[in-house]
Amino acid sequence: MKQRKNSFKRLLRRPFEWLGIGLGWLVFAHVSHRMLFRICDFIAAIGYRFDRKGRELSRENLRLVVGEEHLTPRREELILKRSYRNMVRTLGHVFWTSRNARARAAATGEFTPKCVEFLAANKPAITVSCHMGCWELLSQLVFLQGRKIVSVAKDIGTPGMTELLMKSRRSLGQTIVRAEGALHPLLQGLQEGADVGLLVDQVVKPDQGGVWVRYFGRPVPVSAAPAFLQAKTHAPIVIAWSRPLRDGRYRCEYIAEFPWKKGMDIWGRTQDCISALERTIRRHPSCWVMNYRYFRKKPKEKDLAQLATRERRRRTGER
Repeated sequence: MKQRKNSFKRLLRRPFEWLGIGLGWLVFAHVSHRMLFRICDFIAAIGYRFDRKGRELSRENLRLVVGEEHLTPRREELILKRSYRNMVRTLGHVFWTSRNARARAAATGEFTPKCVEFLAANKPAITVSCHMGCWELLSQLVFLQGRKIVSVAKDIGTPGMTELLMKSRRSLGQTIVRAEGALHPLLQGLQEGADVGLLVDQVVKPDQGGVWVRYFGRPVPVSAAPAFLQAKTHAPIVIAWSRPLRDGRYRCEYIAEFPWKKGMDIWGRTQDCISALERTIRRHPSCWVMNYRYFRKKPKEKDLAQLATRERRRRTGER
């Protein structure tokens, strides 16, 4: 019954999803960057006003990240509104860069010297980020450095919708592969000298390649793909994100890097990546997508026991 109800909801949602994608192609791609932001900010304000469930979920996630004792009602609302705005601006950026992609991406983003230095010294590399800032721009700027990059995109709505969105994301020239069955093309890309770009702050079931880690103190199953790929290819992992600037542009900043080590632990490296992103999210919560159910998957007793064992071994240095 529940599955039938969810299928019905998805069916009702499809016309609106197609409308959004149609607007992206017909409007977003043909306006100035300033006008793009005005349209996106209007959509974000409407979304925040009427997305009651998403707003409450965002509030729960924000209180977990910042701590309820550090939030006033005014500050809480301001951060949540900015989070919605950042999310819609990033989605708008996907369509906006479907035309004149190279020039538009170059005009709206830049790397810090530390990022440029890392890329110059490491080829290929595994770039890990999350749904924070303009995550779409990060892989675009890597490509503009004269490097090949393979990124992953999840299916959204119908196959037709997914293909249209992937077409937009491929407009610059980077390779985008579907999440299902992505491991082989990612591994092949690294072996051929291409970089890999991954977002790791989404729920990935253990039977689909996820491992349980701590995210803001709570157990969450996330993709172990970056650590697995590093173990196979010895490519370094760099954690980075794109910070919004006051002038509407973005600066892609280096957070941390993790070189390959012999005998490295897949779970430990995955936790390293998540912890590095977590520290940055705590400093810039309004840039993070909060209306996502990061903690919807509940661990079983055996999952918690395994996680506790891994954490204990890491603390004590056990093998």
